[in-house]
Amino acid sequence: MTSTELLYSDPLQAATKAAAEIAQRTGFASHDIALVMGSGWVTAVDALGDPVYECNAEELIGFLPPAVEGHSGKVRSYEIKDGGKTVRALVFLGRTHLYEGKGMEPVVHGVRTAVKAGCKVILLTNACGGINTRYRVGQPVLIRDHISLTAATPLVGATFVDLTDLYSKRLRAIVKSADSSLEEGVYVHWRGPTYETPAEILMMRGMGADLVGMSTVPEAIAAHALGAEVLAISLVTNAAAGVTGEKLNHEEVIAAGKAAASRMGALMKSVIPNLI
Repeated sequence: MTSTELLYSDPLQAATKAAAEIAQRTGFASHDIALVMGSGWVTAVDALGDPVYECNAEELIGFLPPAVEGHSGKVRSYEIKDGGKTVRALVFLGRTHLYEGKGMEPVVHGVRTAVKAGCKVILLTNACGGINTRYRVGQPVLIRDHISLTAATPLVGATFVDLTDLYSKRLRAIVKSADSSLEEGVYVHWRGPTYETPAEILMMRGMGADLVGMSTVPEAIAAHALGAEVLAISLVTNAAAGVTGEKLNHEEVIAAGKAAASRMGALMKSVIPNLI
């Protein structure tokens, strides 16, 4: 059976095998925290210093090569030292999206692997459209809740998981103690790959949404279901459709993410030791 076949037939076994492979390659029996870096976020990882290990994701069991600009497809291991404390971080530079048409299992394989590798905290990042008119391009926003307009979940069968504290209140409080200017918002999961219409954004705003994007929610659910705490940070890279009247494009998303990368990297480096 190939690793791809294993991913679809027994996804948790594929994640367990990938985690074992990461342990063997890095020399670390376990990691403490995982970071999934969304569009435009890749350069923010530079603030963490030099990785102790790096490979192409597709070298590992169950991982697919990147298919979206702004996602490098690398997996890295870092040791982050803070005083006498060392935190081992597993970093995924990119992700698979639901709109790629490969099914749900590749979308959540990274976070499942991370949890099987010992990670108790999963930090998810993304680029998103700002529905809330207070938000400006380049602003990071903590996700406090979500609305799924895809009705897609990585869970199957009678797997009833409470999502009341899906986006950990404890973790959000730690991050806000480091940067009190951070706002919190409700994120809408939109399948894509088309951007939303202005009418759809009006609908989302009426539902109480602040942000809209094409990732994060399936990963958050999968990690939470396996017992990890989830922290999610959106970077507003454009105003959502109809907010300004301007057309949307992916190049703009990448450029805005890169422009805010230094602030994002510094924020992550300062809070990661306190999240564990």
